[in-house]
Order: sequence, then structure tokens, then C-alpha cells
Amino acid sequence: MELIQQNPDIQAYLAVGEAVDHDHPLVTRTARHLADEHPDAYSYAEAAYVLVRDTIPHSMDSGDPRVTWRASDVLELRTGICYAKSIAYAALLRARGIPAALCYQRLTEDDGSDPVVHGLVAVLLPGERVWARQDVRGNKPGVDARFSLREARLAWTVRPGLGEVDHPELYAEPHPAVLAALKAAPDRAALERTLPTGL
Repeated sequence: MELIQQNPDIQAYLAVGEAVDHDHPLVTRTARHLADEHPDAYSYAEAAYVLVRDTIPHSMDSGDPRVTWRASDVLELRTGICYAKSIAYAALLRARGIPAALCYQRLTEDDGSDPVVHGLVAVLLPGERVWARQDVRGNKPGVDARFSLREARLAWTVRPGLGEVDHPELYAEPHPAVLAALKAAPDRAALERTLPTGL
């Protein structure tokens, strides 16, 4: 799938934003610590991926009622749904000068019901000409996402026959519908009822 830059200026995918707040001291400190052990861009991007995927539980798996939407909050509170974890990963990438974008899938149940938007990150590493999508949701039985530049190793592969979609657009900040849902939800239970069903 060819990904589409919403903004032709690559600097947009390095910028500090309201949610992707990689100028926050906690984000910069975490990035610096990772870079000390993983100085090249590829190993850093993979290490940051593993950190977010494996050490920050997905709140719907863990039962954590808190809702996070800023990268710094995700890293501090160690919780978030796919959107929030994607924001944190994007921030860690941008903190090291690696272009990172937010992108999305529309997924459904096995019968095509209950559509929901799922959050991903696309990364553009030095020397690469193609953005590579990554899924930091967190693995569990039946879900085995991996860091990969050559082929998408996401939590789920879309099933077009059920109305599922890989959205090709790359966003510098969370999609407005995603950010609105995160900011409005007083807790995870409320968020579950108001997750975007499409973009």
C-alpha cells in the first residue's frame, strides 16, 4: 500500500505538536537514554518500538481506566490505547530527528459489525524512500506485531470484504476525530463507547 503524505513538507513530521510533545523533558530524557544504547537510527527506531509496545500496557488489555493522549502522559503514566501509544512512539522518533506520522486502519468484528478506527505509526528512516507502518498496540494471544521496514507486521491485516480499510493518509498530528475522542473521555469505559468508527 502506498502511503500518502498529507503534508508535502517533511518537516511537518518532525514538528512538536499538542499531542506529539517531544519537547517535553520526559520524552527527551527517554529518547536520550534509548539513543545512548542504540545510536544508529534503525536500532533506535526498533528499540523505541519495543519500549512502547512491550512496557506500556494497552489500557483495554490491562483494565486501566485512565485515558492518555499526550506522548509525555503516556510515558509517565505507562498506559494508553493504540492511539495514545502511537503518539508516544511518534514522539520518541521525532525526538531523534526521525520523521514519524500517524496513520489508521478501520477494523470490524468477524461479521463486519462494530467498526472501529485503529492507530498506527509510519516511520521514514534515513536512506529509505518508503514510509513503513508500525503497530505498537501491544501483543497478546492472537496478536503478534513486529517492527519491520520491508513488510507490514501489524496486529491485524484488513479484510476489505468486511469493510475494513487501510487508510493511506499520513498525519502529523492525530486525526481530529481521534484526538477529540481521547480528550473528551473522562475514563476508558467512556472512551470505548465513543471510539471513532471511521475517518
